[in-house]
Amino acid sequence: MDKISIIVPCYNEQASIPHLIPELNKLMESMKECEFEVILIDNCSEDDTLNMMKEIHEKDDRYQYISFSRNFGKDSSMTAGLQASTGDYVAIMDADLQDPPEILPTMYKTIKEEGYDCVAAYRENRKGEPFIRSALARIFYKLMGKISNYEVVNGARDYRLMSRQMVDAVISLDESIRFSKGIFSWVGFKTKWIGFENRERVAGDTKLPMKSAFQYAIRGIVGFSTVPLVMASILGLVFFFVAIIYTLYVIISQSLFREAVSGYPSLMCVMLFGFGLTFLVLGIIGQYLAQMYLEIKSRPKYIIKESSMKEK
Repeated sequence: MDKISIIVPCYNEQASIPHLIPELNKLMESMKECEFEVILIDNCSEDDTLNMMKEIHEKDDRYQYISFSRNFGKDSSMTAGLQASTGDYVAIMDADLQDPPEILPTMYKTIKEEGYDCVAAYRENRKGEPFIRSALARIFYKLMGKISNYEVVNGARDYRLMSRQMVDAVISLDESIRFSKGIFSWVGFKTKWIGFENRERVAGDTKLPMKSAFQYAIRGIVGFSTVPLVMASILGLVFFFVAIIYTLYVIISQSLFREAVSGYPSLMCVMLFGFGLTFLVLGIIGQYLAQMYLEIKSRPKYIIKESSMKEK
């Protein structure tokens, strides 16, 4: 009998959990050919999420929980769940039921019968999502596809079912600043993508505001592409040649034609453009240096405050 571990990262999900648990119970009842463990990861919630997890664990020992000492982010939650999981196959899904549990049997069947190592889900549309957020997300996925060598499908979710071999490969990557979508792609393995209609959260509000989403996108670009550094170098080289040409123009105008080179406004524009470009390049380099600085510290990805799980 195969064992499936289901990892559910949670942050302030007291409104979603009462809807989630019946759906997971229904799922496990429909897949009697498998054994299950559900690992609920509390990312230092400020509501009653942790207490609800404890109550669920006391009633049903298939449900386990891990609680962090502070909010380490969703990627750290997923990493903690992957490291704690004991299943032959491991699934990751959100607590708000935007990831439909009812397609997990299809994922499992696809892995077993078609020889895939991973079945991942993506949203076929973004109905109900704000237009600006949706447009920026599409731009990000297209950009990642252009500047990196790894497949990041438009509308990709973290929702997926992976073989134990792939899970072990993912957790073997020891980087602290994690962009999980990129890591899942980087490790390789045979992956099949299946689409589903976008769903609204069953309860509560999104835990990823625009500011955090932007920071997450920057982390993904810096972590999985050196193209921004190449572009910064090219911009610097182009501007260097422009400066040389302009300097030659000034020298020739003064030496041959004795013309005073007018254009204080144009000179200021060039200077401002140059300073702006310099700070842009420094900013790009700074992003890479910042990520290197944080990685070199080798701080843990998360700290567990309490857990119902036994150490492996």
